[in-house]
Parts: sequence; C-alpha cells; structure tokens
Amino acid sequence: MKEINVAGQKRVDLGKKASKELRKQGFVPCNLYGEKKNDNGAPEALSFALPFSELRKLIYTPHIYVINLEIEGNHHTAILKEVQFHPVTDAPLHVDFYEVNDQKPITIGIPVKLVGLAQGVRDGGRMNLSIRKISVTAPYQQIPEHLDIDVTALKIGKSIKVGDLSFEGLEIATSKDVVVCSIKMTRQAQQAATETAEAETTEEE
Repeated sequence: MKEINVAGQKRVDLGKKASKELRKQGFVPCNLYGEKKNDNGAPEALSFALPFSELRKLIYTPHIYVINLEIEGNHHTAILKEVQFHPVTDAPLHVDFYEVNDQKPITIGIPVKLVGLAQGVRDGGRMNLSIRKISVTAPYQQIPEHLDIDVTALKIGKSIKVGDLSFEGLEIATSKDVVVCSIKMTRQAQQAATETAEAETTEEE
C-alpha cells in the first residue's frame, strides 16, 4: 500500500455548531478509532479536524493509503474507514479513520485489476466487471495496492467468482459466490457465430 503524511488538529468542542464552523473554515471533522474503549466497552474516538486540502488527497483517488497521521505532535498509523458526504453538494461532512498496528490484521476493500486480453473478448464478447473491490484480511504491511486477476483464458458466457481466486498472504473476506467479472455475448458476436454455424451446415450438405 502507498503511504501518505497528513497533519490534523485536535477538536475540543464536538457540537454541531462547532462542526459547522470548522467546515466554513475549510476543515472537515474527523474521528480516529483504535484499541481504546470506553467504560461500556465501545470504541472510543479521538476527535480531530483535517484541512479539506489535505483530505481530498485521500478521498478523490482510486488508491488506498496507509496514513501517517500527525495530530498536534502525536503520531498515528491509520487507514480511511468511512466518509460521509453531503447529499446535494457531495462535499465530505465527516470522516472516520481506523488506527492500525503491526500485529492486528485489518479487513479492507482492495481495487481489482484485470490482467490480460480475455479469449472471449478476442472472440467478440464484452467484458463486464461486476465489482471494483474485493475485501481481504491481513496485516496492513501485506496488503497490496490492487489485486491482479488473470482473465486471459476467460471465454464468452463464462465468469470468475471470488471463490475461484486466492492471493498469497491474504484471507478473502468477500463472499465466494460474488461474481468478479464475466464475458457477455454481444449482438455482433452472436451474428458472427450464427453465420459460422450456417456456413458449416451448408458445407456439410
């Protein structure tokens, strides 16, 4: 995974009014969750704020990052957990981060990358990518930037499911029955196949 350095400031006032004022100033309210629990056993968050200019590097990108998060002199290693967007403007309203360490595995969605020119595409079919990420579980140091899936041998009408895949050092968390990609027959390919079949029938006669 790629690494990125981000600096934030600790929040003291956590009310809605304070959060609204932060956004006016170009900041986005954030929480960092980790091992710390409250008296009820629920995860306890460290509340802070990030400049939107810093945050956009994490949100508007296809990459996933290990984030070196600096909050007023304290260092945390984290990953992006969840982003809440405004329903109209699509601006980020709130972001949750999850603190990671060397020992505890994490579960995270990794982008899928199809490798090779599929046989079905060469035969005139159309590749259909059903999911863009597959969730895996592993220590964060072992998690790759993307998951390479070889589609060279995939034919028209066939598909690759999550259960068909394996990646060294990674435990796949997505359901095995989920279709990753498939090749569908196009109208052009169907017409070509029909013409070929008719030609073969004519030759036999």
